[in-house]
Amino acid sequence: MDYGHELEFGVFITPTNRPPEQPVRLAQLAEQEGFDLATFQDHPYQPAFHDTWTLMSWIAASTARIRIAPNVLNVPLRQPAVVARSAASLDLLSGGRFELGLGSGGFWDAIAAMGGERLTPGQGVDALAEAIAIIRGIWNTSERGGLRVDGEHHRVAGAKRGPRPTHPIPLHIGAYKPRMLRLTGRLGDGWLPSLGYMQPGDLGRGNQTIDEAAARAGRDPREIRRLLNIGGAIAERSTGRLQGPPDQWVEELVDLALTEGVGTFILAADEPTLMQRFMAEVAPAVREQVEAERAERGTDTSPAVPTAALAKRVEGLDYDAIPASLKATAVEPGSWQYPDAQHTYLRGGAPGVVLRPTSAAQVADALGYARSQGAALLGPGAGRVPLSIRSAGHGISGRSTNHGGIVVDVGALNRIDVVDAQRRLVRIGAGATWGEVATALDEHGWAITSGDYGGVGVGGLATAGGVGFLGREHGLTIDHIESIDVVLAGGDLVRASRDENPELFWGMRGAGANLGVAVAFEMIAQPVGEIGFAQLAFDASDTADFLARWGATTEASDRAVTPFLLLGRDQPGRSRIAQAMIAVDAADPETIVGHLQPFAMVAPLVQQQVVRTRYAGVIDNAPGGAHQGQGEPTTRSALLGSITPDVATALARFLDAGTHFFFQIRAMGGAIADVPADATAFAHRDAGFSVIAFGMDRTRLDAAWDTLVAPHASGLYLSFETDQRPGRLEDAFPPATLARLRALKAEVDPENLFRDNFNVVA
Repeated sequence: MDYGHELEFGVFITPTNRPPEQPVRLAQLAEQEGFDLATFQDHPYQPAFHDTWTLMSWIAASTARIRIAPNVLNVPLRQPAVVARSAASLDLLSGGRFELGLGSGGFWDAIAAMGGERLTPGQGVDALAEAIAIIRGIWNTSERGGLRVDGEHHRVAGAKRGPRPTHPIPLHIGAYKPRMLRLTGRLGDGWLPSLGYMQPGDLGRGNQTIDEAAARAGRDPREIRRLLNIGGAIAERSTGRLQGPPDQWVEELVDLALTEGVGTFILAADEPTLMQRFMAEVAPAVREQVEAERAERGTDTSPAVPTAALAKRVEGLDYDAIPASLKATAVEPGSWQYPDAQHTYLRGGAPGVVLRPTSAAQVADALGYARSQGAALLGPGAGRVPLSIRSAGHGISGRSTNHGGIVVDVGALNRIDVVDAQRRLVRIGAGATWGEVATALDEHGWAITSGDYGGVGVGGLATAGGVGFLGREHGLTIDHIESIDVVLAGGDLVRASRDENPELFWGMRGAGANLGVAVAFEMIAQPVGEIGFAQLAFDASDTADFLARWGATTEASDRAVTPFLLLGRDQPGRSRIAQAMIAVDAADPETIVGHLQPFAMVAPLVQQQVVRTRYAGVIDNAPGGAHQGQGEPTTRSALLGSITPDVATALARFLDAGTHFFFQIRAMGGAIADVPADATAFAHRDAGFSVIAFGMDRTRLDAAWDTLVAPHASGLYLSFETDQRPGRLEDAFPPATLARLRALKAEVDPENLFRDNFNVVA
């Protein structure tokens, strides 16, 4: 039996503490020689041994590539919930290099002496099954609520879940007897026996028992890797099994791989010479011969997709048709990566597959797959499958995920390079975040204005507009673009600039999501040193008067000043508070204070903080981690020419209606208005303010907004709008702009592949 697993080689190192550094040095040598895995026995009752967890943690910090595992962990002496968190922590700290070997215990007198429970073989199986349920339950952070397992030997009652490991930590079960072998087939990710404890035929019988149990559990036996601890000596003459010259070792290990299904050989070795000779004279030949034999036999060596994951595939998507260039990184429902890839910042999603290209050519492959699955609105299978494009998934509209469709995530296209230092010309991948860009450019004393949050992706913002903290001085983000590399719906990679494809260049700056997938931008950065950044809190009880004063003060301020204002939900029994964040592009403290003083006079201050910092210190503020948005975001957007007393009164009445939990006013004007309205697809250059509100109830928010705010609006910012009713498209684009966009859309995306991003097609 050959399960087609890629061959791996590990080492079994004694965790001796005499001398203390010996196992660490051996692990480092193992990494140097090319071993894949370093493993350590777990006998906490042995005073001559290191504690295994402490040793593995030290070794993880002392190595860079090799994976680490206990061989195997003594579960009767290890509380499962603590094991789960320890394993997850080590996996996170090591960059996904931890694997977990589990055993039901042995040396019962020693275990009992340390307070462990003495178990019969049958109880050991039950106890290990309970432990596995707890360990995996702790790791399963996608489930809501505490974990409860009411076992006979292990119990948790509402334990908090997490942390989630970097990768799906495989559970390798040390098993010999039928009941434990059946548990391995039912629950394990790997079988880890020792050859020295086995009789001829035991491996075959063990595999059969595991395979039958896996089949009964609805699993593919190939989901379970077969690992084997081996020992021996490389010598000139043969004196027994794995006791002889390298050729003998190669012959015996090849046979174990091809007839017994062993995918990982773990060499018990505390001798550097044996480790070195094994990796130089044995392992390469074993791998070469096994690969050659598999090629001749036509053995399936593709990774087994778990049966449970197969059951979660979306009906109607042809997963076998996913291009070969994308299969290795594709994320499907049921996979470990899926909970981290399915949602966006504000919207919960359940896509059928997330494709993660690493090049423009792979983006073209992804779009070809989407077309083949009926993602285009016109043509075969028209409109059958939603298609979303994602750079970082922060977009307020939530359009970078979907339900049952395809997501093309360009997050891997995140390079940031200086092209021409004299011109401050930089090339930025669409998958980079603006926090990363700010930090990279800050090393040169440069910046590009880019919203107010570092977790926003470059691709989404730089194809929509970009109303940022330096906007009144530097304009919109799109105003700094010199060229864009775009993959069109048909798969062609084109360059859009003032000289090449100028009409596409116009459209990509403001409505790019309708036209193609931007994969890279060339932009001109601006020299920006230290800036002032103020956070002020006002008593805004007289809201209409406050907003009118705020608007007038903003319009009268220098372009170096860009203020944002935020009001949350009112708190019972408390005054209404408005919070301001104001960026001042100046380094001199007196100049900063001088610019801020008029704002401080708008209303009574209840809190204030002013710092001198770098732009990167303001914008690189994202905490990291996967998005966990839920439901559908409910937002409205409006662009206002000015906050006149009438407008201020209307905004105050909207806030009084209580349909919002977040209300923000971003200052525009200044350099934004210097650009002609027809220069980019973002045409509302006369807007002085961008206003956005978040609510919980779509009907109530729309009713208040339509009545009180919309009558004063000159347009909207499409990235902040989630209302799907007719009319929003015309609010986002003036008639001439919309007509021009529709003509361009018909040329570059005639089948309307990109239709799920504020579609301009009538």
